[in-house]
Amino acid sequence: MNLRAATVRRKPVADLVAEGDHGTLRRSLGLGQLTMLSIGATLGSGIFVVLGEAVPVAGPAVVLSFVLAGITALFSALSYAELAGMIPLSGSSYSYAYATLGELVAWVCGWCLVLEYGVSVASVAVGWGQYLNELLRLAFGFAIPDALSQPPGSGGVVNVPAILVVVLAMLLLLSGAKESARANAVMVVVKIGTLVLFCAIAFSAVKARNFTPFLPLGLAGMSAGGAKLFFSYIGFDAASTAGEEAKNPQRDLPRAILLSLGIVTVLYCLVAVAAVGALPWQEFDGQEAALSHVLAVVSDNPFWAGLLAVGAIVAISSVVLTVLYGQTRILFAMSRDGLVPASLSKVDAKSGSPRINTLVVSGFVAILAAFISLGKLADATSIGTLFAFGLVNVAVLLLRRRQPDRPRSFRVPLSPVTPILGVLCCAYMMLSLDGATWVVFGAWMTVGLLIYFGYGVRKSRLA
Repeated sequence: MNLRAATVRRKPVADLVAEGDHGTLRRSLGLGQLTMLSIGATLGSGIFVVLGEAVPVAGPAVVLSFVLAGITALFSALSYAELAGMIPLSGSSYSYAYATLGELVAWVCGWCLVLEYGVSVASVAVGWGQYLNELLRLAFGFAIPDALSQPPGSGGVVNVPAILVVVLAMLLLLSGAKESARANAVMVVVKIGTLVLFCAIAFSAVKARNFTPFLPLGLAGMSAGGAKLFFSYIGFDAASTAGEEAKNPQRDLPRAILLSLGIVTVLYCLVAVAAVGALPWQEFDGQEAALSHVLAVVSDNPFWAGLLAVGAIVAISSVVLTVLYGQTRILFAMSRDGLVPASLSKVDAKSGSPRINTLVVSGFVAILAAFISLGKLADATSIGTLFAFGLVNVAVLLLRRRQPDRPRSFRVPLSPVTPILGVLCCAYMMLSLDGATWVVFGAWMTVGLLIYFGYGVRKSRLA
């Protein structure tokens, strides 16, 4: 086998589109459900949990950290919107890279998406357990012991709540995409309402002095906060993983991606202003359930903090469900291409969902969530996502050059400037992460390359 030729072989866009048109997944999702899917995958642990880790790094400038992360996400969202309308497949950016950058880069992108989706689900599940304990403390005066609610290294043995929420999401996914979308829509409404309630209470306690100094840790602190908070935007691309289950993917996928990102960004900035305005930024240090803590302090009434904890539990459940869905669909596409075992693309005739795939992914995520801490998972997820987003921007540039006349239901404005800015922003955010995160990322990529050269390069359908 000519290894060099194998790694650069590309899958024609026309073949990718044909696969989606004649796929085995059921087309049952409209614009509203796709938008809710992306909001459901995005709006959750990032704002409810990671905010508490970002404020001590950035201070009141965490508001600008959200804006910085949001701008980075926007550049990539525009590129996602163009490619999702052109190539409406379950593989998301993996499929886009296969059409433009070759098989090896597509595999690397897909492996980064496993980091983005699979590992982020685990970190979100960890956050779910933290808010569950907060609710139990407020309502009943006790909490699940650390041994059963924290991973090793954080004072525990195994995180049982994290396993529980993954198993519940898995059972819902096994029932089918349409049923899962309905449940997600209800949960999205609940969590938007919860964040609006938080803002209404916290804004009543905002004090101007809490915003000074605005940049206590300088621009470097703001950038570091943005890198951490980029985790909060992971998931806006979830609609692109539903390309083969959308009723009208060329029209609805671009709209769903951009609409969901806009709604989420507005909510994030409002919540950040309310939170740091109501409570001095130094008091966020060590607070795992940050928003609930803010309400407990400013309202002097545990009822509101408990109500927010309930909303957070519902919100994070929605993220676990939708991001787990996205991971299964990406592996479905990789399996169909032969890069991972064929059993992962087998669809159950009754539910229309990839059953074996869902069971395998859920088991992997549950193990990660049970034994690894949130902070390590969140940073590793961010770096993998930023790398994949950078590749999506590159894919737009290449397809504009190679196939300028191919129909596009959405076009990135001001191209090539916008995609280039997207690549630069992703690189800047990656460089803002610490050295330990880069070591984890390097180890993850090494394992991925060993799998590809040991299995995927020979089993590929293009071989």
